[in-house]
Amino acid sequence: MTSGSGLAAWERAEIERSAQAARSSDVQKTPPSVLRRYANPPAYTRFPLEYVYHLIGDIRGQSVLDVGCGDGCNAALLAARGCRVYALDLSPDLLERAARRVIEDGVRDSVHFLCGSAHAVPLPDASVDLVVGNVVLHHLDLTAASREVYRVLRPGGRAIFREPIRHSRLIRALRPLIPYRQPDLSPYERPLLKREIDAFCGPFERVRQREFMLPFVRLARLLGAPKALDARLVALDGRLLASHPWLRHYATVTVFELRKPRAAAQ
Repeated sequence: MTSGSGLAAWERAEIERSAQAARSSDVQKTPPSVLRRYANPPAYTRFPLEYVYHLIGDIRGQSVLDVGCGDGCNAALLAARGCRVYALDLSPDLLERAARRVIEDGVRDSVHFLCGSAHAVPLPDASVDLVVGNVVLHHLDLTAASREVYRVLRPGGRAIFREPIRHSRLIRALRPLIPYRQPDLSPYERPLLKREIDAFCGPFERVRQREFMLPFVRLARLLGAPKALDARLVALDGRLLASHPWLRHYATVTVFELRKPRAAAQ
């Protein structure tokens, strides 16, 4: 686990990165097509975020923590399912944008914003039914984050995460040879390794996990592949991962669902 001073530096870097991200995009009402896409996606979807929303299922009346809510895209989609959302982010700039988004989407009364750290979540013990994180763990100290997710979940509660991964030593060796680097990366974020995910999941029961996106999909997008080609590559990716399980080692995205044991003591 990172020291207290190390975590403070880590979080300052994330706040600076988030401020830049907040300045670079506009807040718009979530299109009806997006609401429909994530309302009830099938289990066999080839898209990782759709799979997240398939796993989420029926959460009407539940309390949900959206960790690293960013500009509120997922908070709005979650609230549209009839739950109470606690939208947590370190960045006041992104939270301001998220607040504007949920007003635009008509779900403001269902979303409660928390400006704080995933390393010390400002919620009581055993206070939420579900924790959702969309590409957030790879920004965090995983020991502290795992402890906090476990703490705030009620016994029997679930956690669902979508994260970038890089399990293959070959892919890790080749990646530095590609000169492109996203402009909004913080110095602390990184694709997760299998051992890191295993350690994060340690206190929980693992429900299910699935991998997505072999490197050729990401490379094609990096090179600006047209939409029609991207769709064909995603379809091929899904077929390859389903028919050749050994290829999952080379996937670049994982989605996993955890459950806090029902007999867990607080």
